Amino acid sequence: MKKLKLIAGPFTFQGHFEEQNAPKTVAALVRQMPFQNKIIYVRWSGEAVWVPLGDDDYAVDFENNTSHPAPGHVIFYPGGLSETELLIAYGPVSFASKAGPLSGNHFATLTDGLEHLHPLGRKTLLEGAQDIRFEIG
Repeated sequence: MKKLKLIAGPFTFQGHFEEQNAPKTVAALVRQMPFQNKIIYVRWSGEAVWVPLGDDDYAVDFENNTSHPAPGHVIFYPGGLSETELLIAYGPVSFASKAGPLSGNHFATLTDGLEHLHPLGRKTLLEGAQDIRFEIG
């Protein structure tokens, strides 16, 4: 099982990729590693942060998709009704956009540093965009 290291704002998280349940999504995103961007606070979904990826096409369909990720779940929306994006849940989430309810591929789970998820969400909400970096490790 591939390990994931995620650095978001001042916080570091460890986790693993959901290779068995979302192999195509994991493969597509691992090819992008290390991946750097900005996270912003979600607009419609609840307690989460997200990385807007615009019209980027990762050539991935839905697999292991959910509309209600749990805290620490990292999901990928491959585009369609809304733009391509990554979402990290830190509390209750009902994944949606201005186009309505969505579902995303649960491709990674954070397992260490979970106590920093809520502070990261609040920091992003109150202070704005934060740097984020995904690494294998």
